Amino acid sequence: MALDIGMITIDTRDPRRLAEFWTRALGVRVEHDWGEFLVLGRAREGGVQLGLQQVADPVEGKNRLHFDAHVADRAAEVRRLVELGATEVAEHAVPGLRWTVLADPDGNQFCVGQPEWAQEGGAG
Repeated sequence: MALDIGMITIDTRDPRRLAEFWTRALGVRVEHDWGEFLVLGRAREGGVQLGLQQVADPVEGKNRLHFDAHVADRAAEVRRLVELGATEVAEHAVPGLRWTVLADPDGNQFCVGQPEWAQEGGAG
């Protein structure tokens, strides 16, 4: 038997406020709202859902777990996410991949990466 990750949950002091950012960033809607816990829809079939869970205390420092998204145009996507309320934290590169570390409005970090084949306009 193997695990299938169906949802990633982010702790937050205000799930509804954070849902405003993530629904626009991911192009999804709130599917379930239980007050202190919201579930955002899957961006595409087979995608991972995002949970937003209310907690009493904010997490300080860098989160121990984060997710990485890959896009064909990293610069454009970073600009869009910053316009939605994200903060740019850092940029990194290794052979074959460049990525930008961003933080959502609660300070939860996530990465937006662009494989080199996408920069060159290739098909992979």
